[in-house]
Amino acid sequence: MYEIRRYTPEMADEWNLFVAGSKNGTFLFDRRYMDYHSDRFEDCSLMVYRKNRLFALLPGNRKDKTYVSHQGLTYGGLITDGQATAEHVCDIFVAVNAWLKDHHFQKVIYKPVPWIYHSLPADEDLYALFVRCQARLVERDVSSTIVFANRLKFAESRLSGVRKARRNGLVVRESDDIESFWSILTQNLQMKYGAMPVHTALEMRLLKDRFPQHIRLFMTYKSELPLGGTVLYLTPQVVHTQYISASLEGKRLGALDLLFYHLLNEESFSCPYFDFGTSARENSNEVNSSLIFQKQGFGGRSVCYDWYEYDL
Repeated sequence: MYEIRRYTPEMADEWNLFVAGSKNGTFLFDRRYMDYHSDRFEDCSLMVYRKNRLFALLPGNRKDKTYVSHQGLTYGGLITDGQATAEHVCDIFVAVNAWLKDHHFQKVIYKPVPWIYHSLPADEDLYALFVRCQARLVERDVSSTIVFANRLKFAESRLSGVRKARRNGLVVRESDDIESFWSILTQNLQMKYGAMPVHTALEMRLLKDRFPQHIRLFMTYKSELPLGGTVLYLTPQVVHTQYISASLEGKRLGALDLLFYHLLNEESFSCPYFDFGTSARENSNEVNSSLIFQKQGFGGRSVCYDWYEYDL
């Protein structure tokens, strides 16, 4: 009933059109986004056809004998539209797993799209993982999310930062200065963790130019000096903070407190959720207490980003 085809670049338009009309896809699955780092991963994305009609997508890559959906993205998972039912998706997993076995894969790591990104309920894959794959939950990261229609108040510690920022003349505005923000971000990550951002400034510039409606940068300034900012990824359901960072001076003056007060009270977003992203320590499931304390102070509460694993 289902035909599995491996994605090739000639299929990009068909792939992207399906993502745009899906119930759980975001612009991260658009091939213009996915393929910016195609040199780092051996792409093995799959397209599922039913009665010669494209019915589902599975973004993924090969890592030795493991299929990962998708190693280069925060989340992956089966992308479907409103026609897909639980029975359909269970049958798709049977067909996909047979294809993977035939192509010498031995294991699957599966990262479903978190429910806040769904425009319609789309947990059919979680059910199929349980009943058809006997999948194991192997990683769970906790994100902090605000529901715009039912927001909590800022904690006093965050409001104190807002007042300090205003007393010192700080202002927030949208910016195109990726390079200045990346300088702050890189210095912060190196000083705290000895790490670098996942994207380079050049890559983020490329992606922002490709997706100007979906990737936006907001920064806090004192006069013309940038003190901190956030890169936002906008999807139909979620405003997601892909990167957040402030300079030492920005931290001292409450730059991020003012930034998020502005975003949550003075900007207008049409989606229902604002997601601050996960707060795990580097290479660990342990939560970064100070980081999640800050996000929860803005009113964020927990949404889980999960990883599953199963043998073929």
